[in-house]
Amino acid sequence: MVTRAWMGLLALGVAAAPVQAQTYPDKPVKIVLGVPPGGGLDVLVRGIAAELSAKWGQSVVVDNKPGASGLIAAEGIANAAPDGYSLLATTDQIYMGNRYLFRKLPYDPDKSFANITIMARAEQFLLANPAVPATTLPELISADKQKTGSLAYGSWGDGSPPQFVYEMLNKSAGTKFLHVPYKGVAPVLAALAGNEIQLSVGSSGVAGGLLRAGKVKALALAAKERSPLFPDVPTTTELGHPEIQAFIWFGLAAPAGTPQPIVEKISADVREILAQPAFTERFITTPGWKRIGSTPAETDEIIKNELPIIRDMSAAAGVKPQ
Repeated sequence: MVTRAWMGLLALGVAAAPVQAQTYPDKPVKIVLGVPPGGGLDVLVRGIAAELSAKWGQSVVVDNKPGASGLIAAEGIANAAPDGYSLLATTDQIYMGNRYLFRKLPYDPDKSFANITIMARAEQFLLANPAVPATTLPELISADKQKTGSLAYGSWGDGSPPQFVYEMLNKSAGTKFLHVPYKGVAPVLAALAGNEIQLSVGSSGVAGGLLRAGKVKALALAAKERSPLFPDVPTTTELGHPEIQAFIWFGLAAPAGTPQPIVEKISADVREILAQPAFTERFITTPGWKRIGSTPAETDEIIKNELPIIRDMSAAAGVKPQ
């Protein structure tokens, strides 16, 4: 009798999931993000929220909870009810970088979230001051070996993309680039343009103006595919260094245990918004990003494939968990 009753409850639960998806959402939805208002991710998420509000006929509220490399926002959603009404605007850092920066995380990067989609991606250029005697990555490696220790790169701290890129090059190519840390991306770019440092990295969104003005130059794109905005710049993969990858991506996730039909519905609706040319132009192309729009399964696969790259680059950088 107990077994029969339990089986009946299980069947009711399975049957309820599609019904939940059909009626979802029937109350306001909250999207939490771990960055302050006004930045690129915040602007994109607010654009998505406005479109979802119109599509669903329910308020979609954006809640900024900045600080601690996104840990505060991630912990909150990891512990939220798995019903689709509390979502996380996430970045690759939440899943990959943070596990190498912190000894203990308040969430499990492998088990705490149900991935919905990766909305957009910003890949990083290897940047140099115009005075650097190199126009390509191989020439940069050669220039360093001819005058070891003469070129310094700027980063915005341990575990930041410039440190990953140039320390991985030091390991794989035998270079000796020097590390100079700064307190943010803007000071790094200013120092690079002024030749205070000779190297760094940056996306087309943050460095595009400097590139077009000739104040910095791009030696390579740390990616597998070329940038449509700067198609003449070769990739690190093309140049024989596929281990050098630097990127930031912006996604959406729900608490683990959220019914899969709800996860799939949110993903499909967000991907439909991302496919609108006007939306893409305003919120993704203009900042210099690439539209992705992955399914939940594709998002899982992207994380699985990119995790070893970040692990190896973190090890090469000698990042010590704090």
